[in-house]
Amino acid sequence: MTDLLAATAPLMAPAFTLAGTAVSWLELLALVLAIWMVLCNLRVHPLAWPLAMASSALYGVLFLHAKLYGEAGLQLVFITLAAWGWWQWLRGTEAAGQPLQVRALPGRQRLQVLLLTLAAWPLLGLLLQRLTDSDVPFLDALPTVGSIAGQILLARKRLDNWPVWLAVNLVSVLLFSVKGLWLTAALYALFAVLSLAGWRAWADIARREAAHG
Repeated sequence: MTDLLAATAPLMAPAFTLAGTAVSWLELLALVLAIWMVLCNLRVHPLAWPLAMASSALYGVLFLHAKLYGEAGLQLVFITLAAWGWWQWLRGTEAAGQPLQVRALPGRQRLQVLLLTLAAWPLLGLLLQRLTDSDVPFLDALPTVGSIAGQILLARKRLDNWPVWLAVNLVSVLLFSVKGLWLTAALYALFAVLSLAGWRAWADIARREAAHG
């Protein structure tokens, strides 16, 4: 990890200053790719997944520099899930064998996702507290476990991914503000707005697909 941080140190050079804090070229590039990714998700376009892999790799390095180890580790999970999600959108099927469609989770499955996420949060927080020098282990852990849930639901084209992302994005705004990553905090504020737009757009898609059987 030390070699990676040393190799990417030039990318941490400031591109500009925002709210009195330097914004690195690394953070700026990761932001551009992430916005492009979300716009593709809104349109249910498979290009979102390779963009997710690229932006996750950049954010993973950025978070290592910021000592946000939960968020950094999450990016490795994101890259893996993005590869799976890409395959799901291109080749995945529903239980009956038809191609994946945008639809909501049944109420029982929605509750299961919520309970599993809430159970995983303190466990990851304790792990980060004991094994790393993170100064915000539990605040770091919450969007980490929520993002994993959101990514799985997104890969399966479940409408419920959008309210999950809304919650994750709002907590992330707080997390990155605490760490002084103002551009990333602003990005996640934008993501929160886009989550609402995605929720509405996918709800319309789900209704149309349900109407056509």
